[in-house]
Amino acid sequence: MMFGAANRKMIVLWQKAGLRFMPFADAATKDVPLSRLLRLALFQVSAGCVLVLLTGTLNRVLIVELGVSVALVSAVVAIPVLAAPLRLFFGYRSDTYKSVLGWRRVPYIWLGSLLQFGGLAIMPFALLLLQSQTLGPSWAGAAGASLAFLLTGFGLHMAQTAGLALATDIVPRDKRPRVVALLYVMLLAGMIGASVFYSIFLVDFSSKQLIQVIQGTAVFTIALNVIAMWKQESRDPNRTSKDRELIGFREALADYRRDPGTLRLLLAVAVGSAAFSMQDILLEPYGGEILGMSVGQTTLLTGLWAAGTMAGFGWAACSLNHGAHMYRVAARGLLIGIAAFLGVIFASPLGLDGLFYAGAAGVGLGGGLFAVGTMLAAMGISKRADSGILVGAWGAVQATAIGVSLLLGGVIKNAVNGFALDGALGTAMDTASSGYLVVYHLEIGLLFICLAVLGPLTGHRYRQDSGKDMRFGLAEMPG
Repeated sequence: MMFGAANRKMIVLWQKAGLRFMPFADAATKDVPLSRLLRLALFQVSAGCVLVLLTGTLNRVLIVELGVSVALVSAVVAIPVLAAPLRLFFGYRSDTYKSVLGWRRVPYIWLGSLLQFGGLAIMPFALLLLQSQTLGPSWAGAAGASLAFLLTGFGLHMAQTAGLALATDIVPRDKRPRVVALLYVMLLAGMIGASVFYSIFLVDFSSKQLIQVIQGTAVFTIALNVIAMWKQESRDPNRTSKDRELIGFREALADYRRDPGTLRLLLAVAVGSAAFSMQDILLEPYGGEILGMSVGQTTLLTGLWAAGTMAGFGWAACSLNHGAHMYRVAARGLLIGIAAFLGVIFASPLGLDGLFYAGAAGVGLGGGLFAVGTMLAAMGISKRADSGILVGAWGAVQATAIGVSLLLGGVIKNAVNGFALDGALGTAMDTASSGYLVVYHLEIGLLFICLAVLGPLTGHRYRQDSGKDMRFGLAEMPG
């Protein structure tokens, strides 16, 4: 009897410890255990690896090691933005997909994975052709690189949108904020792991290593996606039958936009995402060209950014669980971003690498707070929080803003440096860092604009269903 009572007491203690030291344990249910959620989240790890490669490592390698024009690199890396607006359509199509097999999300995850694999498979050869083409038409290198980035971008957006929609399908409504938290933490974990991997294997850069790393990423990511979607979506032929009635795309979009505050929120997401992301194409080249850092040192910047973003998630979750307003959490992230960009700006004239690293981590911290606040606001403000079109709309606005800002960042930097080094802007601006610094100041201006857009929303209370739990699920971190 005493042994049985002690056993039951130990089980209760373990259950409580599990909820405390495994912050996503309460996201699981009997039908969707934590092991299944973690396996599904592997598609976010795959996306994190590709994002680090596209917006971190490759732009540094192309600009510094291969000597490709910054404007051309910006245009190529920003090509995936062409697919970003289609995330809205991908979400809607996966909502209304007609199939005798009874699947809605899996076909889009699989097709996206194949497109991403194909783009990464041809990418290293296209980049090397872009850098040193000796045969064929002059446009072949740029065309090959554009095709590689286009396929990778389309695949990434399609698989990620369908994967997020699948995650919202298989869990109860009250668990969705925690599941979204888990998915985004896994995205950051993938980015941190990938940045460490690339920093180690590209320390001594060579063309052979570039081919091995990119094609290894192609195989690794498609394997992760296959494991992630294996037996996740139940087959329901009635849900995907050809004779069922469907709402049109325009009607679905109009229904989504009908909720008050939606358009202002999406505008804030666009401006804020652009402000935090314009430096993505420039941060590593800035460290290499202006501060003299190696490929390994600058690639670790992406890891610092991701770690800062994860810290922002945890801070935001703790604040929200103590009653903080979601829009005010987002505004706090904007203010931290302003301070972080000031640190990046002053790192060069002061010669402080530590300040540069701190600024990169601060950009991630502010971006994490902003992302959490606006993402959960979108989930709370819309009646269609369980639909693929919601996931697609938020993702489309964010990804489009990021892609446009990446392109503008490179073009502005190149144009300013061209005038500055020619002496057109005066002796004070006659340095290679002028273009970078102009972009960083522009980002600070966009953060102030985003604060103005977000301001009227901070006085509004959220419309929540009775009993609806909108906690993000990270405040239960140990300690």
